[in-house]
Amino acid sequence: MNNVQKDYQINKQTMALMTAFQIEYETVVIERKRRLYIRKPPLELIKKGCLNGGSSYDGRRSAVTYLTGSMKKVPIPISPENNIIAFPTCAPDSLSCHWIFYQHIFDIMSAPKKEKLAAQSIIVFHNGFKLPMEESSHILNKQYNRAAIADIKLSSYMKTAQELAPDYTFDPPDELTPPS
Repeated sequence: MNNVQKDYQINKQTMALMTAFQIEYETVVIERKRRLYIRKPPLELIKKGCLNGGSSYDGRRSAVTYLTGSMKKVPIPISPENNIIAFPTCAPDSLSCHWIFYQHIFDIMSAPKKEKLAAQSIIVFHNGFKLPMEESSHILNKQYNRAAIADIKLSSYMKTAQELAPDYTFDPPDELTPPS
């Protein structure tokens, strides 16, 4: 496969990181308008994304646990100021864990009965892309709701912190006089 990349930086276009059990690559990245094949596993990309966003994975996870009480399958605010929040489909250290980016989801529904052998649910993204999933729609909706709560709590906390912070804007005097 010619278009396999060594690394990837999570961004506002990232909709999902899907674990791939391939020799050449470990992650299929689904963006709004393209798919990429990356050599690194999804969790490694999530951890790197957190560092690029100014914190560690463990720090982001601890903050969400503190604010929401979620202890398992904790959603991770990779870059909260850019509204980039992902949730794991199962335990993050599981080999079959996929990461779904909450802000791109339009709907999560049960798969039609004729498709149930391959998938239990389908995630519909805002761009119309449909992603069949092995997890039930109940589990994915629960994860989506955890991410929404984390988003609300973080946004509320950040807004309150900004309101409480002193205003350090500098208004120069009308006339500047050099020191004597």
